[in-house]
Amino acid sequence: MIDFTLTEQQEQLRNGAHQFGTSILSQARATYSQHNTQVERFRSLRPIYSQAVKAGLIKGQIPAALGGTAGPLIDAAILVEEIYHVDPSAALNILGTGLGLTPLILGGSKDQQARLLEPFLAGEGEPMASLVHSEPDGSANWLEKGGRGLQTTARRDGDDWIINGEKLWTTNSGGWDGKGADLQCVACRHSQDGGPQDNSVDPKDSVMVLLVTKDVLAANSPDAYCVLREPELAGHVAASGCHSRFTDLRVPAENVLAPPGQGAQLIEQTFASSAAIVGAMAVSLMRATFEAALNFAKTDTRGGSVPILERQSVADLLIDIKMRIETSRLLTWKALHCLENGPGDYHARLELALEAKVFASDNAVKSCVDAMKAVGVASYSKEQPFSQLLNDAVCLPLFDGGNVGIRRRQIEQIFQQEGYEPWAATYGS
Repeated sequence: MIDFTLTEQQEQLRNGAHQFGTSILSQARATYSQHNTQVERFRSLRPIYSQAVKAGLIKGQIPAALGGTAGPLIDAAILVEEIYHVDPSAALNILGTGLGLTPLILGGSKDQQARLLEPFLAGEGEPMASLVHSEPDGSANWLEKGGRGLQTTARRDGDDWIINGEKLWTTNSGGWDGKGADLQCVACRHSQDGGPQDNSVDPKDSVMVLLVTKDVLAANSPDAYCVLREPELAGHVAASGCHSRFTDLRVPAENVLAPPGQGAQLIEQTFASSAAIVGAMAVSLMRATFEAALNFAKTDTRGGSVPILERQSVADLLIDIKMRIETSRLLTWKALHCLENGPGDYHARLELALEAKVFASDNAVKSCVDAMKAVGVASYSKEQPFSQLLNDAVCLPLFDGGNVGIRRRQIEQIFQQEGYEPWAATYGS
């Protein structure tokens, strides 16, 4: 039987997230708008992040089996929808830590999980985690044979691994002080000589993931890790995706999360679940856009005799936005449920997650533009929320694997597989 009714626990989650958004996250813009640079705005949100930790929003992204309070994956979408539209930057800081913890949750040993998850389960402080994958020269084709592959390399030296290279667009990786997050899951290419990738081998064979903690950074020289710059962004104006450099950074062998040959699969699994979460972000932004446009259309006549909602052209634009929200939400929920429960094999489940990301994020941009068309030139004023919503929405098709360069190509590859079954994720094989 199909039932889209939220359970009592999910209603409580939704209400709690909504309350946190309205009472705490709603203060974020007033906090960071006083500052002129990306890094200053980001750091100004540290007290709000601390309140998110105390409210259980970090612990709530860790499975109960590991000491957290996370429920089914659909719960994550419910949480995201209630907080992301209130302030995307503040929400992204919180959700970025969840993404950063995912490789450890999926692939960590019991020892690694017990040792490294502890700060994130404590419910105090401002611990940050980061998935450190993207690089300055682009990473869309990082697993293509004959390509450059990852330029961040790791070589074995006795009981240590030594990292060299640069990373960019890695949410939270610099931490609050610019000296590194509490946990960085760093994707590297194993290369003993640090040279270019061998064009004759499968790039997946050399990908590994290393766990870089504050303790690891402290054991190295100060110049072994540094933040080079913090890009100024059009949207997510108080988030951090710094450009960082590793220079002969030593990481103990006990911090190998995925040895060479196993790292690519772990990174791909991490990005599978995050794809559907981006779908939930898109739903959240579309919801905020629709509510703002609907309120305007119900109350403003634009100099006429009736509210503009009674103009068919305006109503049609709002109807289209509303339908996109409903369909994107259902696809996102289905994708997350399928990832966890099936039916279908891994690739069938992955396809739905990819579709949720592409469909919802593309529609978020279109919905913001359509809402501005409905409202008219007044929407271009910063007194209205639409321009900022659009700036935030534009990022969604671009990050967490760009829709054109990565996510659609992944779907294409699934279509090309021998024996591909189009409806396996709905009806099973």
